[in-house]
Amino acid sequence: MNDSITLHQRQYALPTQPVVVVCIDGCDPQYLTQGIADGVCPTIARFHTQGFASTADCVMPSFTNPNNVSIVTGAAPEVHGIAGNYYLDRDTGKEIMMTDASLLRGETLLALLSHAGVAVAAVTAKDKLRKVLGHNLKGICFSSEKAATCSLEEHGIEDVLSLVGRGLPDMYSGDLSLFVLDAGLALLKQKRAQVLYLSLSDYVQHKYAPGTEASNIFLKAIDDRLQAFINEGAIVGCVADHGMSDKNNSNGMPDVIFLQDKLEQRFGVSSARVICPITDPFVRHHGALGSFVRVYAKDSANIEAMIDYISGLSGIADVLSRSQAAAKLGLPEDREADIVVVSSESCVLGSCASEHDLSSIGDRPLRSHGGYSEQSVPFLLSHPLKETYLQRASTNRLRNFDIFDFALNGIQHQQ
Repeated sequence: MNDSITLHQRQYALPTQPVVVVCIDGCDPQYLTQGIADGVCPTIARFHTQGFASTADCVMPSFTNPNNVSIVTGAAPEVHGIAGNYYLDRDTGKEIMMTDASLLRGETLLALLSHAGVAVAAVTAKDKLRKVLGHNLKGICFSSEKAATCSLEEHGIEDVLSLVGRGLPDMYSGDLSLFVLDAGLALLKQKRAQVLYLSLSDYVQHKYAPGTEASNIFLKAIDDRLQAFINEGAIVGCVADHGMSDKNNSNGMPDVIFLQDKLEQRFGVSSARVICPITDPFVRHHGALGSFVRVYAKDSANIEAMIDYISGLSGIADVLSRSQAAAKLGLPEDREADIVVVSSESCVLGSCASEHDLSSIGDRPLRSHGGYSEQSVPFLLSHPLKETYLQRASTNRLRNFDIFDFALNGIQHQQ
């Protein structure tokens, strides 16, 4: 049997001890910095002294789906094809939420490991990711959201609630993420998986800033579980799919640019369609407001004028044509919009005011992501690195999708 697999020009060694990679959704590095300072993350603090700790850049747009797929493929969206949670099908004109692997180009590392005889499990908080993470996977793949209805045929496992030993968590809670970790730990203890990918929810980060009581309680619960994985003999790697920023003005209200409204005021009704690729079923997280949107012009003759107009708006960080966005951000050009717009750190972008229900996010100041300001994420490993990987980390731009390479290939003295 081969002792490695290759995907997208990267070679990965098959594991000789359990490997657990955790995507702490929405975990801006400041959460961990503050959590360590507040004494609630002793395990993560030890990663800094006994393993490896740095920051890395996530892919753009800094949203959940593109980054989770990048992590499990070791590649950017220009390679794997997934560039948002939500997109416009140019051929049909329909707006579509990504809930399966139909847009995925190539395989995932998880699938290839499973076909090489490694016991693999992927557990995600939200079911929207499950089908793409489980694409061609011969193993276990399920979500906290749908844990009560898992079947052997579809998910590779049944009776998950009994496995974890507790009831189904609330969708709008930190417990949705803790359930993912508890399920992964149960699978590891029962030796039902040797490689685990565990992807959490960012509900807490959308609602609570670093250092707040709710944030620290959540981080301590994660930290305790990371130590439990190490106690079971696992190498643990942690990254995030994106960071998180405060998106409010000086009055404490969401600082929103409703871009489609502005374009229609300037260029006429139905002159453009603005797509918010952060859109997913969980509107109480962010109200479909993020710092990255795509603009489809009705008349291509208006594209340059629209780019000039948008560039002049306050709160805009970058405006790119289709080819510029593909080249600068590593996106698949054949799936890109006419114009890509990125807002500044304190702003979010919407389409029409009438399409966003801000009442769904009014319980807390808006925190969201999608832009350059949310690209920095933690990059942590529980064990020390080989010298060659330390050198790579110090001389090259680390990306969140390097984590499996480092966890499978870069650890010293694997047992």
